[in-house]
Amino acid sequence: MTDIAGFIDKVKIAIINPLLALIFAASAVVFVWGAVRYILGSDNEETRATGSQHMFWGIIGMFIIVAVGGIISIIRNTIGA
Repeated sequence: MTDIAGFIDKVKIAIINPLLALIFAASAVVFVWGAVRYILGSDNEETRATGSQHMFWGIIGMFIIVAVGGIISIIRNTIGA
């Protein structure tokens, strides 16, 4: 059983954690890009709407990544890995 737990830890460290960090960073960039477009396009309704959508989807993406990380932690703690 310890071999399986060790393998799961190695996969988590080598693949899952960097992948989650990369996707979270991409979501944060989308959010910041939306905020910049919203602020700089304050005189144009279409630009503000696009910036608002980017901010919304950036927040949704970050929420999903944090939730996935929490679910993975719950599963690992439940199975004792």
